Amino acid sequence: MSTRSNTSIFNTRATARGAVALCAVAALSLTAACGGGGDKGEDKGGSSQTEQETVKLPKLKGEKIQVAAVWTGDEGKNFEKVIDAFKKRTGAEVEVTPTGDNVATYLGSKIEGGAPPDVAMLPQVGVLNQFAEKGWLKPLDDATKKQLSKNFSKGWQELGSNKGKQYGVYFKAASKSLIWYNTKAYENAGVSEAKTWKEFLTNAQTIADSGVEPVSIGGGDGWVLTDWFENIYLSQAGPEKYDQLAKHEIKWTDPSVKKALTTLGQLFGKKELLAGGNKGALQTDFPTSVTKAFDDTEAPSAASVFEGDFVGINVANDTKAKIGKDAKVYPFPAVGSDAPVVTGGDAAVALKDSKAAHALLTFLASPEAAAVWAQEGGFVSPNKNLDGKAYPDDVQREIAKALIDAGDDFRFDMSDQAPAAFGGTKGKGEWKALQDFLKNPKDVAGAQSALEAAATKAYKKD
Repeated sequence: MSTRSNTSIFNTRATARGAVALCAVAALSLTAACGGGGDKGEDKGGSSQTEQETVKLPKLKGEKIQVAAVWTGDEGKNFEKVIDAFKKRTGAEVEVTPTGDNVATYLGSKIEGGAPPDVAMLPQVGVLNQFAEKGWLKPLDDATKKQLSKNFSKGWQELGSNKGKQYGVYFKAASKSLIWYNTKAYENAGVSEAKTWKEFLTNAQTIADSGVEPVSIGGGDGWVLTDWFENIYLSQAGPEKYDQLAKHEIKWTDPSVKKALTTLGQLFGKKELLAGGNKGALQTDFPTSVTKAFDDTEAPSAASVFEGDFVGINVANDTKAKIGKDAKVYPFPAVGSDAPVVTGGDAAVALKDSKAAHALLTFLASPEAAAVWAQEGGFVSPNKNLDGKAYPDDVQREIAKALIDAGDDFRFDMSDQAPAAFGGTKGKGEWKALQDFLKNPKDVAGAQSALEAAATKAYKKD
């Protein structure tokens, strides 16, 4: 795969300013929301878009399609509700199958074996480009492209394209630059929301001294560690370097990477700042990292957890904490002059050129499809025509508004832009190298060497 240079999105100072603006808006919005709009059981939204039919879909009774997606658990159940809405509209029969974390490997084996699913949800831009260049993806039909141009900004459309052809519909987005914290733990320690990395570390030490483990990290899932690195790198090295590293135009042995890893090591290198220490962090998966921070509203196992807006669904469904009261959120602290904003997303693509597959993509590009999941929580849509009332609370509503208001001014997850062998494979590439770094944060040079060796191999192969 050759990573594309989305000049209009990624290569301007305006993008950096837009990212900071998004962060500032999120900060103000989230603080306001925490005043009382986000409790479970309250403010369930008032949008009726789930019942609207802004897009015409064909009747597909007797048609069968298979959809492959990474989502399981609560996310899987919510996606099934979207599929149920499609089935109700069209009469099609739809089977959803889980891909596991190694999406590219799973789908590649199915395609090469002659039995691909009809539609797949791809969580990595790199995989979309790789599959497009192999000829495995089917271009979107006119009906879907019409929905895209009406409902999505140019930036999100470009992320789903390759060499001038449109392949993907970014159904689900993520704001991946948020610190979620247990309000009681912060209050008891006498600390407040950190605006800078230095303040974040100082607060963490104060929280540790108060008897609570400060930061819960799901190091068992390598993608969590890539998000930590990316936020620090974007804030510290700046957008131009970020774009260069994302395309492997500079090496992972670059001094800017050394500086970012050294900064990350300021947290990873003090085991008293990590829930369970380094060993415990490596044995903790992402969902567990969230519940550790909110398992007890009075005496939690940890004070905070870093990750995207999707943390909200884990808080709501796996803990008794109330978002906006027991669980609050603030933007990732600035490491350099600007606070970072990193986004992610899942794109729907067609692997078979069937009427039903294209109809599903058209539906997923519509506001009514997004509204189905939005009302369940733990979801942000880049669809600019989705009614904000569809979101269940002010916290998620304002995160979504900030994302839409940013237009094309955002940075997409770096590891998701990379070849899957480097940025999206469990136990390999960047995931493995950063897990090894979490195990031994003093070995910055070793981490850089491992990252560069894996990147060189993956980008050359691609």
